[in-house]
Amino acid sequence: MPEVIINGPEGRLEGRYLHSKQPNAPIALMLHPHPQHGGTMNNKIVYTLYHSFAKRGFSTLRFNFRGIGRSQGSYDRGEGELSDAASALDWLQTYNPNAAQCWIAGFSFGAWIGMQLLMRRPEIAGFVAVAPPANMFDFSFLAPCPSSGLVVLGSADELVTQESVQKLVDKLSSQRDISIDYKVVSGANHFFQNKIEDLDKQVDRYLAAQLKKLAAAQAG
Repeated sequence: MPEVIINGPEGRLEGRYLHSKQPNAPIALMLHPHPQHGGTMNNKIVYTLYHSFAKRGFSTLRFNFRGIGRSQGSYDRGEGELSDAASALDWLQTYNPNAAQCWIAGFSFGAWIGMQLLMRRPEIAGFVAVAPPANMFDFSFLAPCPSSGLVVLGSADELVTQESVQKLVDKLSSQRDISIDYKVVSGANHFFQNKIEDLDKQVDRYLAAQLKKLAAAQAG
């Protein structure tokens, strides 16, 4: 899992990158939770997402937002972090010019940043949003949402309300040609303590189904 240094808007961004052995493999970018609340690319959920994608043959990148670990700069209320994510995606695409697809995955604050990136980058084909903080941040920019994806929430999440996420899922699902797979993991809190395996299973199941569709489309 080689360390990589990416040129970000405020200096270097520290990342970890796993290159797929498959030719023209799809790529995926992981986004970590809130930098001011202990969020880093080594967060257990981010690490789980990273391995879920890598296991399914994606070339996968996770990185630290500005001011975290060895990434330069300081917290910028989401605006700078969105620029960081765009730079990381640029690096990933430059390194994989013939990637079959491009995906993003984020946890909590990272899911909010990921959905904003989704709106700016039409090449993103799918997303995974774990505990998107719909009761804390404004997601109204998703109009219309450009891609289908998976949303996962713990039933015992103490920070993100089920009501707010259900509302977001309903809004996205009502849009044309958009399909949102929404899973609530029973008993899981915000950080999926003792429920990481359940999260991994949901993500793996979803990715397997989406890759099957991609293979069928390529064959057809």
